[in-house]
Amino acid sequence: MALNVLFIGGTGQISYPCVERAVAQGHRVSVYNRGKRESDLPAGVESIVGELKDIASAGLAQRNFDVVCQFIAFTPDQVARDIEVFSGHCGQYIFISSASVYEKPASHYVITESTPAINPFWPYSQNKIACEELLAKADDLAWTIVRPSHTVRTGMPVMIGDADIMARRMLDGEPTLVAGDGHTPWTLTRSVDFAVPFVGLFGKEKALRDVFHITSDRAHIWDHIQREIANQLGVEAKIVHVPTDTLVKFNPEWVGPLLGDKSWTAIFDNSKVKSVAGDFTCAEDLPTILEEPIFHLKKRLESNRPPRGEFDALVDRICQAQAALG
Repeated sequence: MALNVLFIGGTGQISYPCVERAVAQGHRVSVYNRGKRESDLPAGVESIVGELKDIASAGLAQRNFDVVCQFIAFTPDQVARDIEVFSGHCGQYIFISSASVYEKPASHYVITESTPAINPFWPYSQNKIACEELLAKADDLAWTIVRPSHTVRTGMPVMIGDADIMARRMLDGEPTLVAGDGHTPWTLTRSVDFAVPFVGLFGKEKALRDVFHITSDRAHIWDHIQREIANQLGVEAKIVHVPTDTLVKFNPEWVGPLLGDKSWTAIFDNSKVKSVAGDFTCAEDLPTILEEPIFHLKKRLESNRPPRGEFDALVDRICQAQAALG
């Protein structure tokens, strides 16, 4: 059945393939965002230009969409505004949260939706948790919460810092950083694979007032991820392993991305979303997962190769300190 679907966002790292998938499935799709995008929207998609802060005055509630997909709300005040606007005015409101909300460290090595949402390290995750808690109290809004993990399309998967600078360092034969011993399992999911079950949740009664994560079933260790990036760039990865506690002393801003996310094992059980959205498969081999991110990286480096700067100086200092330990 064709549904009338609104994407708030719709041109981002995860959302754009979801728009494409929704169109391919025959849904009527509208996209609300600032109208600034690198890629053209699929044919037939309605573009509604507006700011997130102006969503209450944009006339969206009056259109009574069957599904509203909120990809660009990150704080409780933004979700509170959505609750006010869309309560009683949409069939299903889907909020994009984050798998980083799960407790750190997890009490079990396989993460399910029953894993507690407790992240004491990262304000980004804490805000997402607060957004979820607001939705749980919304009586007049049929919500669904979706938690992506590390989903790739145009961006490169690195543990810390600017991914393009890390890639440029690889190309220049310079060392790059990996937290810990590099053997922590980490799950990467292509956006195009995420889109299939995501759209599969549209209009499903069993998806209402419930929480789902959507990820690949396969994890890879960080060393293998970094070495495959280097391999696809035609160079050798010169990885320097540094304890997470040491890294965050060099740069306290890394506490969130590391202690709040990437330094922990991330292996997910997707049986819950499969029971509602239908079975799905994701690319599991690293060359396939990284093919699209590498393509976009090479295009960016052709037009805008990042110069050496403060981040390089910091990485060099950390690598030298670690090397001094023998």
